[in-house]
Amino acid sequence: NITTEGLEFGLLQLGVKVQIGDCLLEVTQIGKECHQHCQIYQQVGMCIMPTEGVFTRVLAGGQIRAGDVITIIPRFRAAIITMSDKAFAGQRADASGPAIAKVLQDRVQVTHQIVLSDDQEGLESTLRKLCDKSEADVIFTTGGTGFSPRDHTPEATLAVSERLVPGITEAMRAASLKITPRAMLSRATAGIRGKTLIINLPGSPKAAVECLEVFLPVMAHALETLVGETVECAPPSEQIAQ
Repeated sequence: NITTEGLEFGLLQLGVKVQIGDCLLEVTQIGKECHQHCQIYQQVGMCIMPTEGVFTRVLAGGQIRAGDVITIIPRFRAAIITMSDKAFAGQRADASGPAIAKVLQDRVQVTHQIVLSDDQEGLESTLRKLCDKSEADVIFTTGGTGFSPRDHTPEATLAVSERLVPGITEAMRAASLKITPRAMLSRATAGIRGKTLIINLPGSPKAAVECLEVFLPVMAHALETLVGETVECAPPSEQIAQ
């Protein structure tokens, strides 16, 4: 039995991995009925087990000491694809991809950060590979959603998607319209291929993050539903054990 500080274990997802010292644990159950008044109840006047009791299985054993840092390893994986001829050619740095990754870092594992030219066939091929090989649970593209002749991101997304999710990009445009009327010019779309969600974000770092933040409150539920589960999303990744 361990107690922690600053970490709401009751909000973890089932299947999330927890690193404490050199131990690796996997969350298997959250909450357990308290049939008898235990020592915790005697000390604090209530039992926290039904709401805050978390059970795990040990994937890698070791020693846990007071003061060890607890690292939550998010269950879901994300890929970020930047569409930019100039970034692909090395004529400018990719700013949008890293900005998106920074926002996602405590919520999902960012396993791929890819820069492509504004080429529809190349994006379609990359999306199919990531989806069909189950290399990502969610894919965020950035760039290529405007009126330029080289903007093909929505067309590539539509070409590979099996089901569309228009509500996501509708909500993003609605929120962005409160910031700039140019939001109505976005052709961004969202779709599902297999069990992977694909979402188009704008090309500028600021706009990409603003749109991503519209989706974040429902991201965990969306991905859990896509894989056939419905549990709460995880809290920030690092806290201190006591």
